[in-house]
Amino acid sequence: MSKNIASIFWKTIGNGNNDLIMLHGWALNSSVWTCIIPYLSSRFRLHLVDLPGYGKSYSYGSLTLDDMSEKIALQFPQNAFWLGWSLGGLIATKVAYKYPNIVSGLITVSFSPRFCASNDFWPGVKPEVLKNFLSRLNKNSHHTVNRFFSLQTKGTASSKQDARKLKNIYSSSPVKNEVLISGIDLLYKSDLRAILSRLNMPLLHLYGLLDNIVPNNVIPLIDRLNLSSQKVVFSNAGHVPFISHSELFCQVLSDFIQSNFEG
Repeated sequence: MSKNIASIFWKTIGNGNNDLIMLHGWALNSSVWTCIIPYLSSRFRLHLVDLPGYGKSYSYGSLTLDDMSEKIALQFPQNAFWLGWSLGGLIATKVAYKYPNIVSGLITVSFSPRFCASNDFWPGVKPEVLKNFLSRLNKNSHHTVNRFFSLQTKGTASSKQDARKLKNIYSSSPVKNEVLISGIDLLYKSDLRAILSRLNMPLLHLYGLLDNIVPNNVIPLIDRLNLSSQKVVFSNAGHVPFISHSELFCQVLSDFIQSNFEG
């Protein structure tokens, strides 16, 4: 089943007892979950969202994080688990904070509440790197986006084939430059550390130890923000553990949801 209300597109797959809302990352769309749908759809009712401006939700231009979370949150069932990868993790965290009554639990993947390194010794992507990236986007967005996908998988055993999957998804549904730039700006400016520390719900962070976007030395700092949170680090994965380690990823995700399901 597919839906398109107020230009937010999503499709629902599966007949499980648990609703799982899945938010993709920058430059892509809900097709990024294709490799894990067969496993998860036999266990959960999946709601695969194209974020505003991405995929089939292409009618949107640049939006703030608050605007994106509001437009997405009110479309879906209550008592759902929310999963957000990378940029999608920022949005899912905002939803969990602003609308806690509709969120049964939050799962983030390759996520940091602050992706950009800061003067208070918070590890992340250096500000000058992000500024340079924005400049290159304006000159040649297609080439710049594809280089970013290669960085996401760099150092893993399946690096080339995983990067190719990301590039193919992007090529089949390119994103407006305005939206790409806005998304990087959100990664550059957003700081959800205080919000993350206030969440009172089941919370799981999933990381790749070889991630070139979210450095592993930030993981213990994120742990301290919310002491009730859980984490799993996939030792041979980069920024896309759900692609490189699909089966293990799905098992960890399923165990967490089922252990926290009260319905």
